Amino acid sequence: MIMKGQKISDRYQIIKSIGEGGMANVYLAYDTILDRNVAVKLLRGDLATDEKFVRRFQREALSASSLNHPNIVEVYDVGEDNGDYYIVMEYIEGKHLKELIKKRGKLTVSEVVDIMLQITDGMSVAHDSYIIHRDIKPQNIMILENGIVKITDFGIAMAMNATQLTQTNSVMGSVHYIPPEQASGKGATLQSDIYSMGIVMYELLTGKLPYRGENAVEIALKHLKEAMPNIKDELPNLPNSIENIILKATAKNPKNRYADAREMHEDLKTCLDDSRAREKRIEFKYPENNFDDTKISKMLKDTPKKIVEEEEPIAKQITKDDLKKQNKVLIVLASIFTGLVVIITSVVLLIPVITNEKEITVPDVTNMAINDAIKKLQDSGFKISDEQQEQSSSDILEGHIIKTNPAANSKRTKNTVITLYVSIGDTKITIENYLGKNYLEIKGALEALGLQVLIEKREVDDATQYKDGEIIEQSVKADEKLSVGDTITLYIPNIVSKYPDFTDGSYSVSDVEAFCTEYNIKLNVEYTPTNDYVEGSIYYQDKPKDYTIIAGQSLKIKVAQSVEDPDEDSCSEEARLAGLC
Repeated sequence: MIMKGQKISDRYQIIKSIGEGGMANVYLAYDTILDRNVAVKLLRGDLATDEKFVRRFQREALSASSLNHPNIVEVYDVGEDNGDYYIVMEYIEGKHLKELIKKRGKLTVSEVVDIMLQITDGMSVAHDSYIIHRDIKPQNIMILENGIVKITDFGIAMAMNATQLTQTNSVMGSVHYIPPEQASGKGATLQSDIYSMGIVMYELLTGKLPYRGENAVEIALKHLKEAMPNIKDELPNLPNSIENIILKATAKNPKNRYADAREMHEDLKTCLDDSRAREKRIEFKYPENNFDDTKISKMLKDTPKKIVEEEEPIAKQITKDDLKKQNKVLIVLASIFTGLVVIITSVVLLIPVITNEKEITVPDVTNMAINDAIKKLQDSGFKISDEQQEQSSSDILEGHIIKTNPAANSKRTKNTVITLYVSIGDTKITIENYLGKNYLEIKGALEALGLQVLIEKREVDDATQYKDGEIIEQSVKADEKLSVGDTITLYIPNIVSKYPDFTDGSYSVSDVEAFCTEYNIKLNVEYTPTNDYVEGSIYYQDKPKDYTIIAGQSLKIKVAQSVEDPDEDSCSEEARLAGLC
């Protein structure tokens, strides 16, 4: 039990508990070295001794620490203290979107578009790295007082190319936002996050969840089988473009959805344009209802009993009848599986007896030259596969055998085909000078070569000297060599771009236009007749000074325009000379 005042790693002093989850507890803490408040996520004590949970917790840290975006909660530190595994994160003083929905009900269309632009922009960075959040919901999205959105809890996020993960690691998120493929027991993809974001967008616009039910199974089945409620029934004047975005995001078939968050983000950027208000309703290319709902019970068996939030009273826990039905299905499946195992085992054991074919031992050819290995295997009565596998090895010489499949000393019948795994030596990767280059480009290139790449932010004295995302230091010097699996750390400046004060008199409209082009901001200029300001001066901006810049945002400015005297043109030259007007 973590107590108030206790220090983690003699640095993070606990202030109070701010949240509890199924896997970890979150505390507000004070960083005694950097003099700031932080959030510390601590693996629950009863799970810290479970190797599986520890590995998952560490994967969370690795995934989250590689993400650098103003709309994603920043990870500062990862560690272990006396058996307690922890992650130190940016502390967000705000409320999550679920609280906002409860307080406000539905939000305005422009508010929702701005929020979704920020969410999809942040998730684009994750999807670019093939990281799936897996639990997008309003409770995991914070909103600050200035309107900035922060995506939290990549606790069950994972890299798609992490080979050590299997489908057994899939976790059911909150059932109200679960995509059909996860509800049917299949693995998650980038499009799974898209579906959850579509449900969140629907809820923000209407203040309601699209699917309701008496229990989790019923709600999950609706995600599988029922079409999305027509949002125009709730909001008749909603632009067709907004409706189409929700329909495409929440398509049952992932092939009909956006490919990733970046594609959805690009669509959101133009959805409020007048030209798209009456666009044609989207038609799907692929069939929608192609899921097998009989797999739901198996998935729910591996899900924590409490799979929905207590704050949602309509989402009740699984009933006893549900569990009885689930158990019956599992018993039938177990019986079928056992029968198949018995049959297969019997066939494998009986074939040599029936054919009277004697099994022989696969010789160990490890470390042998390839030609010698082939001769020895053929002399023993085996055939060699035409396709050999190449692998890097620091122990086996290039051109020599690492292993075989089937493995050495295993029993096989004569003429069994053997696949050889041949060493290509200890392949080294030469590190170059990456200073000044964008970290995303270099990170992707190095990871493609098999290196582990970590990204860390560094405070800089003069942020104007650097571009956002520019590499300013690297842990491995240029011309040094690394092996596959080695780690390199790239350091980037801790820069957050902010809006200047356009109303201070030093900016023209063309200056603002150039600024918006540079930062990918949509500019709306409104010319207002007034005598209170100098003509042509900017006297209003809807994003105040020091507001964090996020690509894809919109900015509105108001420019003073002179007010003409309505009687001036009606006064004749003679009357004007006579002083009559």
